[in-house]
Amino acid sequence: MKSRREFLKQSLLTGAGVTISAMGLPASSYARIMGANDRVNVGLVGFSDRARQALLPCFYNNNRELNFDIIGVSDIWKRRREEGQAFLQQKGGHDIKAYINNDELYKNKDLDAVIVATADFQHAYHTIEAVGNRMDVYCEKPFAETMDDARKALKAVKESGKIFQVGTQRRSGDSYHAANDFIKSGKFGPISMVEMTWNVNQPGRWRRPELVKEIREQDTDWKRFLASRPADKWDPRKYLEFRLFWPYSSGIFGQWMTHQIDTVHWFSGLKHPRTAVANGGIYQWKDGRINADTITAVFEYGPDNDPKSGFQVAYSSRFSNSAGGTKEMYFSNGGTIDIDKNKISPTGGLTEREAQEMGMHANLLPEMTLASTESKVSTGANTGGDPLTNAHMRNWMQSVRDRKPANAPIEAAYSHSIALIMANAAFRTGQKATFDEERQEVMVGGKPFIL
Repeated sequence: MKSRREFLKQSLLTGAGVTISAMGLPASSYARIMGANDRVNVGLVGFSDRARQALLPCFYNNNRELNFDIIGVSDIWKRRREEGQAFLQQKGGHDIKAYINNDELYKNKDLDAVIVATADFQHAYHTIEAVGNRMDVYCEKPFAETMDDARKALKAVKESGKIFQVGTQRRSGDSYHAANDFIKSGKFGPISMVEMTWNVNQPGRWRRPELVKEIREQDTDWKRFLASRPADKWDPRKYLEFRLFWPYSSGIFGQWMTHQIDTVHWFSGLKHPRTAVANGGIYQWKDGRINADTITAVFEYGPDNDPKSGFQVAYSSRFSNSAGGTKEMYFSNGGTIDIDKNKISPTGGLTEREAQEMGMHANLLPEMTLASTESKVSTGANTGGDPLTNAHMRNWMQSVRDRKPANAPIEAAYSHSIALIMANAAFRTGQKATFDEERQEVMVGGKPFIL
């Protein structure tokens, strides 16, 4: 008798145009082979705040319609494992198996896919594990914080042929699709500059002081937590507040810049920056963190075969004052796309008076709305289970059903990883970072940037 996964594999072959003779299959198998009536069983890797507050609510908004179910949760911390089991049993209305680690999770041969919601530096590592066990994957961002992790995970996903979606959910937003279409149509003109900010005033951002007091090393698996990182002694802050500590996270670059820099790659068609410089520090929250609470990065983008063309991207973020909030502004000689306000406008474009002085014609964009206000989602820092995340989760689930690429595939994940690694390398060394296309390596001072 064929296993569930073998039936799904045959479904993929059929969808790819490989004919399977009906004479060799029992009639009871037809529906399962086509996949239309076959439930997709999902495992959760990491019962994190992001999983509980956003990913799981969005999954359960769509699971009945698309015939998905979560049947297991893996978490190496006993407390989170038990909390996840209880949460999922309440949401799903049935028993959920809790696993002490992913080795145990993948012994469940009924699993078809996983949602990865673990620590930043573990995402690529857990993706490799998942596709190695023939899972389709929804993986939170950032995808990878080192090029070694990024290259290995890219190779693993592409060789597996599995459906992969990284959690840069702007790629499933109507207004972002509208902006992409407008730029790609040529109506915007060449991008000349991009400005991005993400400002908050949150001393508790990424801190978990009460949990730090409560966690015990014997209740988790510290060695397994370290994954591909160097050996280190037990530290509950690094375990629970990993976003404050390199090399467990690049902090602002990985958590927030990733979302916005991904749109640059999408809209421009460029895979990564040419150069990156960065500066910042811990100016406000002197709480033992390593990662900056205020930071600015400037990138140069453009085709490698034409170093005289391109544009600049300026990104800044601070944790000490929320003025300015979140902003994504694209500029051309004809005007501006303000994605946060959902508008295309002639603001800043070449006026008739200024053009005439140089014997030119005015170059002004029309006033336009990118997409309906009903589909616009706030780009603020508190991105919970909102419509944008919901659309992104649904897109992944539909892609698993249809066996078509998701909105944010592995190539998008790899590209945003290069940008954040370049920014992190520039910040930590104080030097300009570049990218060696042949070696697929971030370079600083003529040498690869490594841990």
